[in-house]
Amino acid sequence: MACANTEDTLLMYALHGTAVHVERIVRDFRRCKEAEELGREAHQQINRKLTWFHDEGGMLVIKARLPAEAGQMFIKAIEAACDEIPMKDDVSAETPNVKRRVHPSAQRVDALAMMAETFLAQGPVALKGGDRHQIVVHVDAETLRDSTAGRCNFEHGPSVAAETARRLSCDCSIVPIVENAHGEPLNVGRKTRSIPPALHRAMKSRDRGCCRFPGCPNTRYLDGHHIQHWAHGGETKLSNLVSLCRFHHRQVHEGNVVVLTLDDGAIRFVTPTGKSFDSTLQNHTQPLGDRQQLVATHEALGLHIDRRTAATRWDGETYDHAWAIQSLLHRLRTG
Repeated sequence: MACANTEDTLLMYALHGTAVHVERIVRDFRRCKEAEELGREAHQQINRKLTWFHDEGGMLVIKARLPAEAGQMFIKAIEAACDEIPMKDDVSAETPNVKRRVHPSAQRVDALAMMAETFLAQGPVALKGGDRHQIVVHVDAETLRDSTAGRCNFEHGPSVAAETARRLSCDCSIVPIVENAHGEPLNVGRKTRSIPPALHRAMKSRDRGCCRFPGCPNTRYLDGHHIQHWAHGGETKLSNLVSLCRFHHRQVHEGNVVVLTLDDGAIRFVTPTGKSFDSTLQNHTQPLGDRQQLVATHEALGLHIDRRTAATRWDGETYDHAWAIQSLLHRLRTG
């Protein structure tokens, strides 16, 4: 934690403060530094896991390692479900007025069972826009804009990378708070959505409710992504927004994919190696350089390229994955 630049200051805090002071300072300082570390979320994603087994008594034992964001949503869901679980149980039918208090840990078990039952009854349902992330992130404006060290953490939870906060704030509800030098609130703005509902509907209509990354079949759990983030001056308008699934949205904010808008409205995804994938919409083309020269070059090569040349022929229908694999194996063995 300490380095040549901070050792003297930390020593002064240790000499002139209590253990509680030092602990809090060091903890928050570490959190601020971690806001610059994008690799922490990637590490969490790689190491996420959930396992279970039955013990000798037949009870199910669950062990989970959740990324910070998923963990916060899990806690919020458990807390919300706990509100629907009574804190007292009837002892028996013969003594209806005698009740015992339910231990909070047992109440959380009942809440988890309620969550499972609700999912089985209703299936997956994706909340929209600012309603989806019922988690609170505190982040300094400078940290959000420049990814510099500063406050960036879940409320009552761990710190997160500034880029993670930018991803969450692409499509969420925002409450700006102006504070003085001592961290005391001076003004609290009203709650707004980074993408208004009307604009959300327009984006969904344009993108046909699908992730725009080429070949991605996801139509649920989509985020509205600011191509140029609003913290960097990007406008919240249709031409600066694109629908991405959670996976590809994370890839963009982790620097694995760069999103570009072409002149004709198409979206280009570029990897760090320079490989690009274009996502076009109906009635759009992709002019590159001088159009006439490009057409002449294609004709000289005997190529006829139009807007349907690179378009996928997949219409969104399901397919038999096992049959597709067996077909390939059969061709391999009999080829």
